[in-house]
Amino acid sequence: MTARLTAVLWDMDGTLLDSEKLWDIGVRELAIELGGVMTEEIRHALIGASGPNARRILFDGLGIAATPEALTAAGEFLERRVSELMTGPIPWRPGAKDALSFVRGEGLSSALVTNTVRSLTEFGLDTLGRDFFDVSVCGDEVTEGKPEPDPYLRAAELLGVDPRDCVAIEDSPTGAMAAQAAGCGVIVIPCEIPVPDAPGRVFRDSLVGLTRADLESALHARG
Repeated sequence: MTARLTAVLWDMDGTLLDSEKLWDIGVRELAIELGGVMTEEIRHALIGASGPNARRILFDGLGIAATPEALTAAGEFLERRVSELMTGPIPWRPGAKDALSFVRGEGLSSALVTNTVRSLTEFGLDTLGRDFFDVSVCGDEVTEGKPEPDPYLRAAELLGVDPRDCVAIEDSPTGAMAAQAAGCGVIVIPCEIPVPDAPGRVFRDSLVGLTRADLESALHARG
């Protein structure tokens, strides 16, 4: 059966909002709090990771024992700090607001799909506007976050659509892997780190000038 474009599934941090820079402050301060030093290798590995995975990556990279108590305390520190940083308007990525409006105008369903926990995602939605999305799925609302397909499969389920009729828009290797594993078409707009080219991935420099033809192309590039 030929796929039919039905919905667009949007990543948040680094795709719609220029919020990875806020996370950068938080994770670097957390590394100092843990008595370590953040390297660029560790920082890049954290981009796009779910909360639990990110904390494990950080602890392993810093050579710190990842006890349950330490992981919990680190998660609480980071959530508290990023909450402070996200209070108030968050900068948009280029073309993102117009792209959201365009998708709405096309009559397509729309979902926000993020590894960020719900409490912090709500700050992002304050800037983005909830009317752009029919549903939202957060990292603490699924069994496994990206790079597993769970967030995208859940979004499609909530929308009542086949994930193969959806195009996901992502900025990270982790997110692109998750979307492809779910069976979605994928448009990649790298932000903080490069994303490897791979079959089925369509690349753009930004969301500026996004068209329906771009979405259709991504859907059918998947094969």
